[in-house]
Amino acid sequence: MAFISVAEELSAKGMTEVENKFITKYLPVLDANAVKVYLFALYISQSGKINYSVEDLAKRLEMSEEDVKGYFEYLEEFELVSITARSPFEVKLLDAENVYGTPKKLKPEKYSAFVAAVQSVITGRMISTTEFMEYFYLLDEYSFEQNALIMIINYCVNLKGNDIKLAYIKKVAKNFADEGITTAKKVEEKLSSYTSSTPALLKIFSALSINRRPDVDDNAMYEKWSKQLGFADDAIICAAKYFKAKSTQKIDAALEELYKNRKFDPKEIAAYCKDRNSLFGCAEETAKALGVFIQNAAPYVDNYISRWRDCGFEPDTIALIADYCFLQGKNSFELMNDYVASLYDEGIITETAVTERLEKIAADDKLLKNILNRCGLTRKVIEHDRQCLKRWKEWDFSDEMLYAAADAAAGKNNPVAYINAVLSSWKAQGVTTPAETSQHASERGGESSKAVIERHYFDLRAEARRRAENMQARAMKDEAYAAIKKKLNSLSIKLAFAEVNDEALAARISDEMARLESDADKRLNAIGIDKSALVPRYKCKLCNDTGYDGSGKQCACLKKFIADNGL
Repeated sequence: MAFISVAEELSAKGMTEVENKFITKYLPVLDANAVKVYLFALYISQSGKINYSVEDLAKRLEMSEEDVKGYFEYLEEFELVSITARSPFEVKLLDAENVYGTPKKLKPEKYSAFVAAVQSVITGRMISTTEFMEYFYLLDEYSFEQNALIMIINYCVNLKGNDIKLAYIKKVAKNFADEGITTAKKVEEKLSSYTSSTPALLKIFSALSINRRPDVDDNAMYEKWSKQLGFADDAIICAAKYFKAKSTQKIDAALEELYKNRKFDPKEIAAYCKDRNSLFGCAEETAKALGVFIQNAAPYVDNYISRWRDCGFEPDTIALIADYCFLQGKNSFELMNDYVASLYDEGIITETAVTERLEKIAADDKLLKNILNRCGLTRKVIEHDRQCLKRWKEWDFSDEMLYAAADAAAGKNNPVAYINAVLSSWKAQGVTTPAETSQHASERGGESSKAVIERHYFDLRAEARRRAENMQARAMKDEAYAAIKKKLNSLSIKLAFAEVNDEALAARISDEMARLESDADKRLNAIGIDKSALVPRYKCKLCNDTGYDGSGKQCACLKKFIADNGL
């Protein structure tokens, strides 16, 4: 009977074909794990598993991804495979018949002293024949002097201990070879430079609580940071702490960013990072206000927040705009960016200017809602309504005149268009106020007297406002009161829009504002300011220094002024 036979059941099953040359020529000398990787790669290729990745293979063989890649590199040295791409990792299986991939016939006596030296360095385990073959390959392929490779192995053992892996030694050796460092003298010089930078790296690691000794890769990073990028040790530590970097790769990324932004001194780095953190926080708060989820704030910081800040918009101002955009359905960074750009084009940048604009918009929308209600319309305010109101204001019509026109438009098929027609007619007649409606004819010939009267009442109102503004400025110097007012201003804008769109939300905002108003009153009492002094105290309580009462008739104070001045 033959040494090996195959059961009929096995013959009927799927098979993976392996070249005989692989079995006879390579199998006896290859590392056992490399054989496993090669055979599984054959199985994948012949089974048509086109979506298999190196991660999948590593998981299936219970190996690390790095080890699998290392074994493919090992197989590539025998020209059994060719690594065609690194990211993503791709491999092509080659013909085992090639002449170049034949395992090298090594002369053991040539390496006897080397073998003894390496075994004396790695004392924690017996080195396998396969591992020695790897070292022999390094000696022949990269033209290492034996003493040079022994020095590298010794360095790796001192760094990592007796459980040092072959893959790490190969990686370090190849790094040396890539730099042309293959002689004992050059290796000694290179290792001495590592030793000189080790104290600095130990200091950095200690400050960042990195609990390991620096290795060859760390040294290469440090040389880049200190020599190529020009960072001092204290700046490296400062950057790592602010960026919360706990690995040399993350420290490197942080320093690259700082280098790009020309921040080298610890003070510059601290200021940059604080502002950077502020930008990220602003992006997250803006996203919450807009009602959107962002997984990574970085793109939003780069494309929106940092640009808005460069234009002069402060975080509190951005928050105000975000609240407004959410209420207006502009609930995305892109739509908000359009609105921010429109404000910037108009020179509206400061928190005060933006607040005034938003308060004006809120007031205008509230006025429009009342006008629409008088017309018999219950719909929401739309952009066309806002454009109409802007035109009516440019025609110098008061709110009372707008309400009068709305009353006239009630019941019409197109009330807003009718209001436009009515106001246009009044404008042509020069009728722009309730007073002019009843007195238009009688006042045509008295322009000089009218100018005197208007200037008198303008001065009265200006003086009343000046006194109120001075008192308001005094109150705002108190930080506690200023904080309450700031919150009230923000809520007042939200309330105006909520009253138009969401009655329940409006009620909640009103309750919150009432509580804050009470807190503000208490604070004013504490600092000795009468609340009534914060609003203009007009000389005439009936007309508020306008000369006309609520019905548009001449106030008693105006009649007295006319009589006293013979107008």
